[in-house]
Amino acid sequence: MSHANLLVELFVEELPPKALKKLGEAFSSVLAASLKAQGLAAADAAVTSYASPRRLAVQVAGVASQAADKAQQIKLMPVAVALSADGQPTPALLKKLAAVGADASVVPQLKRLPDGKAEALFLDSVVPGASLAEGLQKALDEAIAKLPIPKVMTYQKADGWSDVKFVRPAHRLIALHGEQVVPVQALGLSAGRETLGHRFEATVPVVQIESADSYARQLREQGAVIASFDERRAEIVRQLTAAAAKEGLTPIEDEALLDEVTALVEQPNVLTCHFEQAFLDVPQECLILTMKANQKYFPLLDGHGKLTNTFLIVSNIAPADASAVIQGNERVVRPRLADAKFFFDQDRKRTLDSRVPGLAKVVYHGKLGTQGERMERVRAIGHAIVNQLRMATVPFTVEAKDEFDVLDSKVREAATLAKCDLLTDMVGEFPELQGIMGGYYARAEGLRDGVAIAIEDHYKPRFAGDALPRNHSGTVVALADKLETLVGLFGIGQLPTGDKDPFALRRHALGVIRILVEKNLPLDLSELLKAAVPCFGELIQDPSEALAGFFADRLAVSLRDQGYSAQEVDAVLALAPQRLGDIPRRLEAVRAFAALPEAASLAAANKRVGNILKKIEGALPTAVTDALLQEPAEQALAAAIAQVQPVADRLFEQHDYAGSLKALAALKAPVDAFFDGVMVNADDAALRANRQALLNRLHQAMNRVADLSRLAA
Repeated sequence: MSHANLLVELFVEELPPKALKKLGEAFSSVLAASLKAQGLAAADAAVTSYASPRRLAVQVAGVASQAADKAQQIKLMPVAVALSADGQPTPALLKKLAAVGADASVVPQLKRLPDGKAEALFLDSVVPGASLAEGLQKALDEAIAKLPIPKVMTYQKADGWSDVKFVRPAHRLIALHGEQVVPVQALGLSAGRETLGHRFEATVPVVQIESADSYARQLREQGAVIASFDERRAEIVRQLTAAAAKEGLTPIEDEALLDEVTALVEQPNVLTCHFEQAFLDVPQECLILTMKANQKYFPLLDGHGKLTNTFLIVSNIAPADASAVIQGNERVVRPRLADAKFFFDQDRKRTLDSRVPGLAKVVYHGKLGTQGERMERVRAIGHAIVNQLRMATVPFTVEAKDEFDVLDSKVREAATLAKCDLLTDMVGEFPELQGIMGGYYARAEGLRDGVAIAIEDHYKPRFAGDALPRNHSGTVVALADKLETLVGLFGIGQLPTGDKDPFALRRHALGVIRILVEKNLPLDLSELLKAAVPCFGELIQDPSEALAGFFADRLAVSLRDQGYSAQEVDAVLALAPQRLGDIPRRLEAVRAFAALPEAASLAAANKRVGNILKKIEGALPTAVTDALLQEPAEQALAAAIAQVQPVADRLFEQHDYAGSLKALAALKAPVDAFFDGVMVNADDAALRANRQALLNRLHQAMNRVADLSRLAA
């Protein structure tokens, strides 16, 4: 048995760039995992993945030419069935032995071992290890079958008769164990050692790979190809950074674009290009989007984050004189930018307000009406939110010189105009710019301060980590818009299922949660839902209950992602707090309480109290009669509650949740003494009810911030 590094490469026609990274990772991981499972490679064997526009490859270190034999124990059958009364093998046993490749000669070596209530016969045998050719064929077939291919192509083999299904036509297959070719086949190809390099830059027409270890070096030196996806990506980043620094600028950050460009080139060469300064009059989001989406260019920003007329391209060729490549790309981008300028100029010839009637002609959803009807619902929900802020028990301070009536007016105007940019040419061409373009057009019209920002921000947060709306009117419209979507779609039964969420309802729910929590708004989620449902009239069934559970699930996931333990989250959310802005303070209070020496005992006692109260049939007793407090321990507990509860309640009302929980620590000793010396379920009914009432009062005092019983081990 010998060991050497193994290389496998599939050489194909240009692979889909947006899928290349996943294809490369899947090909290498599945093939390597199969080899390890078969004992041909060690569990910790190094695996190197390669993926370029025309190849998927993997190198696995220290692969054996033959897997080690494996000992195995085969269960045959119960002894009572296998052996006759005089201990001779029965026909059933002989048949079973033949099925596993043995005969009667092995009967004396069979082992009798317990198997449930009876005994069974077991055969110890040795399974020969797979040869590399056999094991690699199995691994290669599995790796190809499990590739996450976005769309399969059907093409003919070289014989011109039979068909092959694969992501792209495959032309060559390499399988090298050290320097030796491993005789495997795939996609109608037989393994060899030949591959092709760069279409134009390779120094040889065919690259003869000498060994598994020389693959990357030979492709780079002879084929002008950086085979590793990660190395090629790092080289692009290095060149982009250097080229931008030379101009005193910064390349835009876009990981998806970087991955896509890495999948388009084999030997990257970054070049600097320019476009006419006049195009910078167009909103930079439009120019950036058209350069990235259509041309795969990297726009450059100045020190203030403003777009410049300089951009970078990643070429797949490196001619001595790159001027033709630069001029060609500058010529190609010009019509795209001119289109963006044309759309921008045309759109500004009409006001947003003039487009409002057109919303009535755009269907939003077959069961929920038009965008015009949706706009009216968002406006109504926004008005209700302003009123809730106005009436909040916790004072809500609006912007300077901006009273609630003015805020309501701004919300109404922004909600009316927020969807109008859907009818513009620019958003028709670039749907990703909805909201953003509405903000630009609102500013161009000179709409009052705050409205343009609210229009631009009403989709925020658009994704995880996105910024929240910047002003109060934008915050209200963003909440209203998301609530309208959630209530409407839940109300007609369009709920997310599994990993399918076509209306991004999970994202909308997380957006509502983030706004309420991070802006610490004095709004109750249940009241928001209650205000939104009537805006739909008879179109929907009330989804409040389903939405409450949906929000709770999203909230729990979000909080755990932020680093809170499942126990802490469970304790706080068990009380279903509707003021989501309070939840971070409650969680920090629970964490601080759990660190107290009294916490474990109080949590356990709280759990015990809860279990006692659950067993009481009917309404829980609430009135504690002092005259019925007979035992010293129950008298001491009643006195302690009377002393601690007002302090804890006052701190709770002041939203000092940590202080409120800390005050409960004084109850540890009297609670412990109570359970040690008092029988709750006394024979006397009045005495029993009084003690239950005392525990009910204790339970209420202890569980205002969180359900402390959830902290019990």
